[in-house]
Amino acid sequence: MDKNKVTIYTDGSCHTQLKTGAWAAIIFIEDKQRFEIEGMEKDTTHQRMELMAVINSLHFIKENYPHQQQVLVISDSQYVVGLAERKQKLSAANFLTKKGKEIQNVDLVKRLYGFDEVFEIQYEKIKSHSSSFENNDAQFNNEVDQK
Repeated sequence: MDKNKVTIYTDGSCHTQLKTGAWAAIIFIEDKQRFEIEGMEKDTTHQRMELMAVINSLHFIKENYPHQQQVLVISDSQYVVGLAERKQKLSAANFLTKKGKEIQNVDLVKRLYGFDEVFEIQYEKIKSHSSSFENNDAQFNNEVDQK
């Protein structure tokens, strides 16, 4: 972990039948301070909860540590990491699918992309539920998964 960077470990999940979801994040500021945030929502999806974990973490940093510029988001969500990689393509298509419909979770995707104007954000995909703790990333990913 770079001591001059904010590092965020995020996770989100949803009970598909009940449509009740939760998200959580562990945030490290300059490798010194640790914060844990979490929340729940009804009538939601797994992907929305993964996004809410990142969005709420970035909002927390913006409100409490506005001087921070570099953020590393570590997530086990291919969806979240993939959105970062697809920003240019989605924006160019005006957030519409090939059939002309809005992409799923367009409201949250736009909110996520809005933080690119505030922070320099890097995303890193980590394997979920890893039993190997060769580094802190796997340990913190499992810890946030338990929230």
